[in-house]
Parts: sequence; C-alpha cells; structure tokens
Amino acid sequence: MLSSIVSCFARFGIVYITVPNNEEARDIAKGLIERRLVACANIIKGVDSIYKWEGKLQEDQEYILIVKSRTCLFKKIRSYVLSVHSAECPCIVMFPIQKGYLPFLHWIQGETQPLARNLDSPELKLRA
Repeated sequence: MLSSIVSCFARFGIVYITVPNNEEARDIAKGLIERRLVACANIIKGVDSIYKWEGKLQEDQEYILIVKSRTCLFKKIRSYVLSVHSAECPCIVMFPIQKGYLPFLHWIQGETQPLARNLDSPELKLRA
C-alpha cells in the first residue's frame, strides 16, 4: 500500500547542517534520530568551507550532516540542533523534496514523529 498515509500533506525535506567535527555530527545525528525528528542522517567528512565571519575571511574544515525528514518537523529539528551545536550561527537549512521514490518517502513517514490529528483523512494520502 504505497499510497498510504503521510503527514505534513506529503511534504518531505532534506536538512543540510554544517558542524565542526565528526563527534558533534554523530551526536547531533543520533539525537535527532532518537527523538524521531529525522529518519536517517548522512555525514560527509572533511569539507573545505570558506566564508566571511565578523568581517574576516575564514577557512575551515567542516562536516556536513544531511538528514531526511518531513517539512512540518523543521522547527523542532532547528530547535534541537541549536540547543546542542557548538557554533554561534550554524547552517541549518531545509530543501523540499519535490519528487521521490514512494517506498523511501513512506519509510521516512514511518520513522518520524506522527501527527497529532487523524491520519486517515483523505488529504494526507500520497499520490502514486
């Protein structure tokens, strides 16, 4: 039943988060997954980042954390990341998933926090 119930009106997203090191990336990923805010996380190691901070050019090695979730959970994701992230102004941005493999999207739905309202309503069905 791949056209099964999904919340957030079938809206899913990828959240892109930069972190200073592998340990922090793993801790944030595990915390998000344990809280069912995201279904899974990918950690990309050793990315060169170049940016201006407080008027000075900076060059750092960072890690990228890519997490899959539902758009309605973004505020909770952002709040959690801000509560544990070591940076003053971390990159936390969500990109909507326009299209995707339905079994994968269904899996994201099942692994993240449920909606508080009736999930049997017709407007929450995924279209194949």
